[in-house]
Amino acid sequence: MYFTQDKITEIFVLADEFCKEFEKTMSNYTIGNAPKKKPKMSTSEVICIMIIFHGMNQKTMKNFYLNFVQKYLKDLFPQTVSYNRFVELMQQSALPLSMFLKLCCLGECTGITYVDSTPVRVCKNKRIKRNKVFKDTATLGKSTMGYFFGFKLHLIVNEKGDLLNFQITQANTDDREPLKNPKFTEKISGKLYGDKGYISAKLNQILFANDIHLFTTIKKNMTNSLMTLADKILLRKRSIIETINDELKNICQVEHSRHRSFENFITNLISGLIAYCFFPKKPAIKVEHSASNQLSLF
Repeated sequence: MYFTQDKITEIFVLADEFCKEFEKTMSNYTIGNAPKKKPKMSTSEVICIMIIFHGMNQKTMKNFYLNFVQKYLKDLFPQTVSYNRFVELMQQSALPLSMFLKLCCLGECTGITYVDSTPVRVCKNKRIKRNKVFKDTATLGKSTMGYFFGFKLHLIVNEKGDLLNFQITQANTDDREPLKNPKFTEKISGKLYGDKGYISAKLNQILFANDIHLFTTIKKNMTNSLMTLADKILLRKRSIIETINDELKNICQVEHSRHRSFENFITNLISGLIAYCFFPKKPAIKVEHSASNQLSLF
């Protein structure tokens, strides 16, 4: 996946417009005097570089910044700083970066949504005891692939592949807990499809009261429940969110073991999610509503 120059320009324009409004709003709540000397690189430039890094198939941010941005993108970013200074500006941009994702990049609910969680490992299992960066923040969790040390990324997407919401929790958090948070599902309505990890009668009642109908696969010792043919087919299509998780890890690199601080972990994860939102082609399910109010899938 590569971002073209037109796509980079589009990302920068959106980020720049957002940062201007963000700084204007935050200036009313800032305590103390503003710094006399502004950084050579603006917040929108830093955010743009962080986003396009995840769409340019580069291994490390340092190599991308020194050998690509400073050499081949001089016309777009004429006043670059040293890499150490850029890392400092990255950490300072964590808040506007998160707000940019929440306010400008997430999609809209169409009535068909999927939910899933994926492990975000911060180190290999044999290095868990030696890890100092995430010693007081990351926890030990278990997934279908075994134990891991790190966090969980919970996602809700629609059938078009657009991200609707996300939440980052510790690795030992139950998959059903984020769905109990009204803020996580406030923009969701209609049908929500998940795997066996979301089976819960109490959770079903909570979501149904908020106009959300949860469908999950059943375990072997459970009695089958009645559902329409369209719902059965859509439930089988939940692999769409697993494909999105795969793209986030293998293309956007939201998971790696080279973090040197928790702030770098957060900025890397958020910018990876934003980069996915700007992908020209996303995993999708083609759903059409026929005149008889039935769903047709292709």
